[in-house]
Amino acid sequence: MTISVGVTGWGDHDKLYHDAKARQQKLKVYATHFDVVEVDASFYAIQSISNYTKWVQETPEHFTFIIKAHQDMTGQSRRKMTRAEAGDLFEGFVTSIQPVVQADKLGAILFQFPPWFQVEESSITRLRYIRELTKGLPVAIEFRNQSWYEEAFRDKTLTLLRELDFIHTVCDEPQAGNGSVPAVPVSTNEQLTLVRFHGRNVHGWNQNGREDWRKVRFLYRYNQTELKEWKKSALDLEKSSERVILLFNNNSGGDASDNAKDMMQLLGQKLPAPPPEQLNLFD
Repeated sequence: MTISVGVTGWGDHDKLYHDAKARQQKLKVYATHFDVVEVDASFYAIQSISNYTKWVQETPEHFTFIIKAHQDMTGQSRRKMTRAEAGDLFEGFVTSIQPVVQADKLGAILFQFPPWFQVEESSITRLRYIRELTKGLPVAIEFRNQSWYEEAFRDKTLTLLRELDFIHTVCDEPQAGNGSVPAVPVSTNEQLTLVRFHGRNVHGWNQNGREDWRKVRFLYRYNQTELKEWKKSALDLEKSSERVILLFNNNSGGDASDNAKDMMQLLGQKLPAPPPEQLNLFD
């Protein structure tokens, strides 16, 4: 049983990189702080095999990648595709991540569905099709529409995830209407449960006409009381999954890496030693 803690992406967490050399090799430095990371670049473009090969080589043996599915694969882009086009897209994505698979560093492919992906027959059909196209690979599902967790559907949703051997992605986020989901700390997969921390900035979660919406959406710093509550939930989830991965996405104000380390300390995990202070030879 293992609980791993990390953050989403490795490029935007300036507090981890203390000098120019560290900023030039961010993933290598990141991997001295955390043993898991979410790859976000794959959501915007299918990454090259050479990129994944490089990332595998830059990380320790037991490092884990959570790789975000491309936006066309989740419907976020609203691109219309034939089944043949969808098949080609999935094949290209799966081929691209093979260096990670072969290195045994793939935690899961994360399918984060758009807020309009609600409970209906076509959505369930899509989930089954996704499992068909990703057969044999670990897949985590994150819903962003409340309908999946309404009283009438909650148990059916979790049963469907278990039936398809999907990993449930538990979310901590603002409760700000239909485009947000409640925290449902339930495991559906014996190997892994994923928890993503989006913060609780209820006023910034929805666009509401704000031009800076995307900058402030994840502007939130978890306090110790909130983290202690999630420590308990993580330990409970660990009883039904071999591994629990906690990923902090609350980085609009640079808080994700700090909160991730706060959580590691609460869990009794060893933090890396701070970099040595450089001597000022001219003092």
